[in-house]
Amino acid sequence: MTENAACLEREISWFTQVCDARFNAYFNQADETRQLREICPAPDLSKDNSTYAGLVRQYQMGFEERIVFLLAFLPHLRPQVLDIFMLQNTQIGRGYSEIGGWRGKIHGGFLPTCETAAFILAGTDLELRFAVARLFQEEHFFLREGILRLEHQASGEPFFGASLMLSNEFLQRLSSGEIHKPDFSANFPAKLMHTKLSWEDLVLNQEVMEEVENIVTWLRQPEQILQRWGLEKTVKPGYRSLFYGPPGTGKTLTACLIGAAVGADVYRIDLSMIVSKYIGETEKNLASVFDQAQNKKWILFFDEADALFGKRTQTSSSNDRHANQEISYLLQRVEDFPGVVLLATNLKANIDAAFARRFQSEVYFAMPDAVQRRRLWSALFSQPDSLGPDVDFNKLAEKYELSGGALLNVARYAAIRAVRMQRQTITQNDLIAGIGKELMKDGKTL
Repeated sequence: MTENAACLEREISWFTQVCDARFNAYFNQADETRQLREICPAPDLSKDNSTYAGLVRQYQMGFEERIVFLLAFLPHLRPQVLDIFMLQNTQIGRGYSEIGGWRGKIHGGFLPTCETAAFILAGTDLELRFAVARLFQEEHFFLREGILRLEHQASGEPFFGASLMLSNEFLQRLSSGEIHKPDFSANFPAKLMHTKLSWEDLVLNQEVMEEVENIVTWLRQPEQILQRWGLEKTVKPGYRSLFYGPPGTGKTLTACLIGAAVGADVYRIDLSMIVSKYIGETEKNLASVFDQAQNKKWILFFDEADALFGKRTQTSSSNDRHANQEISYLLQRVEDFPGVVLLATNLKANIDAAFARRFQSEVYFAMPDAVQRRRLWSALFSQPDSLGPDVDFNKLAEKYELSGGALLNVARYAAIRAVRMQRQTITQNDLIAGIGKELMKDGKTL
């Protein structure tokens, strides 16, 4: 980080020179806008090995991009550098509208807007101002790669009035050299999922595994699949799949293993923080997740998805209309998302048909049969010496129909019972007692 700090010091010094030249030209009415590059040439970073220099080279940032990038970074890095933009126009008793900027609720310094970037790079030159506007279009790498965020404080305001902010991911990369992975919060209602299990621990039938392999193949080679067969003009880049079936049959574990197979992060969306009774809040909460995931190689996993993607109702009241609008919004965001969205539900019939039609695959996770249950029982206890001589997995697998998730609960209960009884091994009775507990949850008996 020492090298990165030294590089940023040089960039800040250069940025300050550019700003001084702009203010000098603007207030002395000198036409130096088009000579800024010659007056203040950007430092050469071609042989610099810092994180910052690496990003500049990676995205081939030119003079203008580097100025905008630094402008968004400086409130976090060295806010006093931007104090020069807090000048007051003595004639009208307020700041200069052409400089832009805004004030935070706590931060006392200057916070830049797109107007600030236009002032530095273009001054009053309209042609250059139009060129600056292209830096903030969706197709530019600033927004396409999620480097910058533009936020309008209120609807109907000028485009250049949008606040200019560096994304958390790039802020952390420049500050610590690490790639930022958002954690669960009110602004990001999703949790990064991990598992210590492997494909060997997942017991599914061949049809399900083939569907899972299709998803893995798509994630590994999406461009090749689209371009090799000439589908890029007609097929959208995203992939959507519905996992349905009884609870405990491996839907969540499969999502985690798909992510592990392709090196992608899997985020489980917390629906309790997404769904709101207040009009517009559900869409806003969901947009926060999709916006942050837009340019990442993430897999979004919606568990118990029928709570959010349920069937639309007849519009007999304003609440019904609002609920239907939410579903329509979700449908559009899911369909336009360029990554992978996995929806999991216990009951497929509860999912709105409009969503179902747009799934690339529907994968049914059935209850395991006797052979599969035998494999699950054996996989649960990797140390045979921890089992008593009376344990008979064949008998348990044949007699009791339980899901993989239920078997995990049985194993946990049996282990606790053995410890409580001060025994070194788990017996058949321990397992049967645990099975009884699981069956009681569904109103069944041994």
